[in-house]
Amino acid sequence: MSISYNEAWVPQGAVAVTPSNSALINCVALYVGGSGNVVIDTVANTSVTFANVPGGTTLWIKAIRVKTASTATNIVALS
Repeated sequence: MSISYNEAWVPQGAVAVTPSNSALINCVALYVGGSGNVVIDTVANTSVTFANVPGGTTLWIKAIRVKTASTATNIVALS
């Protein structure tokens, strides 16, 4: 049995994220390794808080910034 998928939605790269209120990132998703809140700015320039994100979660959202108010750890930007 083969699985069909759109390669455009499969991340091709990954980089560890250090939360910052100024540094920009370019990603299609964020992997959260350690539980906590994830505070981001979206490509639509809105600030969003994902509260109580469990470790091991992938957030499928295009983000431009992971803010210092984030309490989650081991965040990885997938691009």
